[in-house]
Amino acid sequence: MRFHVGGALAIAAVVLGLSVAAAADDRLKPALEAIQPDGILKRIGVLASDEFEGRGPGTPGEEKTAAYLVEQLKAMGLKPGNPDGTYEQAVPLVGFQATEVRGAFHAPNGELGLEFPKNFVAVSRRLAPEVKVENSDAVFVGYGVVAPEYGWDDYKGVDLRGKTLIMLVNDPAVPDPKDPNALDPAMFKGKAMTYYGRWTYKYEIAAEKGAAAAILIHEEGPAGYPFSVVQGSWSRENFGIDEPPQEGVPPRSAVEGWVDVETAGKLLQACGQDLAALKKAALDRAFQPVPLNAKAEFTIKTSLRKVQSRNLVAKVEGADPALKDQYVVYTAHWDHLGRDAKAEGDPIYNGAIDNASGVATVLEIAEGITKLAPPPRRSTLFLFVTAEEKGLLGSKYYAGHPLYPLDKTLANINIDGINAWGPTKDVISIGMGQSNLDDLLIELAGAKGRVVKPDAEPEKGAYYRSDHFEFAKKGVPALDPEGGRDYIGKAPGYGQQKQDEYTKNDYHKPSDQIKPDWDLTGAVEDARLMLEVGVRVADGDRWPEWKPDSEFKARREAMLKAAKP
Repeated sequence: MRFHVGGALAIAAVVLGLSVAAAADDRLKPALEAIQPDGILKRIGVLASDEFEGRGPGTPGEEKTAAYLVEQLKAMGLKPGNPDGTYEQAVPLVGFQATEVRGAFHAPNGELGLEFPKNFVAVSRRLAPEVKVENSDAVFVGYGVVAPEYGWDDYKGVDLRGKTLIMLVNDPAVPDPKDPNALDPAMFKGKAMTYYGRWTYKYEIAAEKGAAAAILIHEEGPAGYPFSVVQGSWSRENFGIDEPPQEGVPPRSAVEGWVDVETAGKLLQACGQDLAALKKAALDRAFQPVPLNAKAEFTIKTSLRKVQSRNLVAKVEGADPALKDQYVVYTAHWDHLGRDAKAEGDPIYNGAIDNASGVATVLEIAEGITKLAPPPRRSTLFLFVTAEEKGLLGSKYYAGHPLYPLDKTLANINIDGINAWGPTKDVISIGMGQSNLDDLLIELAGAKGRVVKPDAEPEKGAYYRSDHFEFAKKGVPALDPEGGRDYIGKAPGYGQQKQDEYTKNDYHKPSDQIKPDWDLTGAVEDARLMLEVGVRVADGDRWPEWKPDSEFKARREAMLKAAKP
């Protein structure tokens, strides 16, 4: 990519006999210096205070959070980000919790009853008090993947309307022809997970195929977590977006669920099939859906409640009249888990790292960009989204109802948690290699003597688990940076130790609060780097692009093609 400083600045540099690089440095200096450890810490202290009650959507904590953010955005002089003249985008949510779940398969060799939540969990995202699936043919569809870029289609044009699809988790684990003990790096990125491996994709494609129910076979190894995680997440209240069906978007399958691998084995055995043999067959491009000669039935009763929430959004308008209707978007989710009225100890999930820290950082970046003279050529949006903890719902709503066209949105930069333990030699790009935003990040980090590293565990699919992903799904190139692990002046392993301690002791616990050992100098370096990335994109001659092997490349191309007059 070729990025350049704004035309007016370049001309001024020539007239004054300065290099464009020097002029760019002078321009950036006040913006970078506006980002300071004390500023980030102060903002975290407010957002993660007990007064904000864990920032739960639809609670008094949301009201306080929204008021604080609007106050801060106004104080910086940022314009309202909603074209209606406000700093808010309403996001209608609905909470849903299954109160009764029953399921069974009637197979040639006997009936298999399912026990919720012991070996089977399910919900209905149709947001109805009750759904039933009766006399539905069960079909094994392998991994349930349609990936044109890999020449892969598990459905082969078979009519699956009204049927119950049984499918495997993760991507097709295609063996490397050179090493049967490894995965083929040319297929589904080898060890790294693609979106085709995420359970969210599998339910989406099942809905597209018109399935009545979609049931995933849970295996701890490929999934990356035990069945208890599924039980805990799916048996409590979940949330969805409260809106009528969108034109062109198929309705969700009536039932979306999981069975443990032992139960799946029994089901297939009752159908005269063998799970291991089917798994092996599913690793071939030639795989065809396998009718199981079994009938499925399900009943789910659900309690529903409506919650009115909101995204907060502000804007720095671009300096170039011809480009100011194009956008770079920074995101951070403002919500956390609220408070637990039944807790015996501390009831407030303060969410200092997750994600008061990301919100504080984006606020600091926003303040920095207000110091640029001239402003970036394109406009910059600062979007603070709701209900990330409920399933990326705020960002999903924005992506489905963008305030500014996504075909004019160049990039999304998402901050979800920061490095709280000092400066590092590295910075991590989650999903590294998806787009050439990584190339720009590598260039800018390298100029500061730093390196960019990929996620150490790409098989867990972290790229698909934060708000940038909803932009990526629509085709917008998205960057998801994370603090590095190679700490300056610390022993090897210190960074991973601190990350593991946070995950074990504080992640999604009331103890996620400001700690006395925090050192935000590294977070400042990361934030300044992200500011530079956004400015370079906003000033650039070329738009960021997905890499050829990204599953999102075709979506971007289709979007831009459809937008052409």
